[in-house]
Amino acid sequence: MPYATIIYTKKAHIARIILNRPDDGNAVNRQMAQELEEACTRINEDDEVYAVTITGAGDAFSNGGEAESEDIPCRPAAAIAGTDRPVIAAINGDALGEGLEVALSCDIRLASEKARFGLPQAARGRIPTDGGTQRLPRIIGRGKALELLLTAEIITAAGALEMGLVNKVVAWGELEGETQKLAETIAAKGPLALRYLKEAVIKGLDMTLEQGLRLEADLYFLLHTTADRTEGIQAFREKRPPKYKGK
Repeated sequence: MPYATIIYTKKAHIARIILNRPDDGNAVNRQMAQELEEACTRINEDDEVYAVTITGAGDAFSNGGEAESEDIPCRPAAAIAGTDRPVIAAINGDALGEGLEVALSCDIRLASEKARFGLPQAARGRIPTDGGTQRLPRIIGRGKALELLLTAEIITAAGALEMGLVNKVVAWGELEGETQKLAETIAAKGPLALRYLKEAVIKGLDMTLEQGLRLEADLYFLLHTTADRTEGIQAFREKRPPKYKGK
């Protein structure tokens, strides 16, 4: 399926999405939001995809959203958050406004040393509309999230790492390689186990500990019935790399 505002590729069980409006700082417009939603649906329906990476073309990850001022806001971050595969954001440059909301919807965030971060909507008399007020405090805590939101401050990659907004900061030229290496490490694991792990953690955060433990047990027993689990045990006994099929 051809896209006009993103680039979608798949190789060795890893899907790669590139936000591709470099002349506009990869700002999210309505077409990009729709194409991201379509790509996420495509990923969820493709058993050959084990992990996903998202980055931006050129020097920016995404410097905001052109559709933020519309009466009916776009919500691409919601679509990305609904992807049942592990998603890694490779934040090569500015991730601001809607761009940061997209990054927040990913499971792991790697950043280049040149990246900047912020949700500056309050400076324009607005608030985030794609999960920024909800995902940010869940990642960095209530106090730091409110500080960023209320001041509309733009922070550096080093500051983002210090507060736990990103997992790792690397040199700009090393970001693609580091992201690919991490994606390959994840994609080498059992694909069903990866999906169930993500489900257990994300859903469990909104449950009591007791409810989360029950969810974990249910998913464990579901995994117990799969061919992938049998293959994993067999490969371990035979001292060879497993050949998972996602079944």
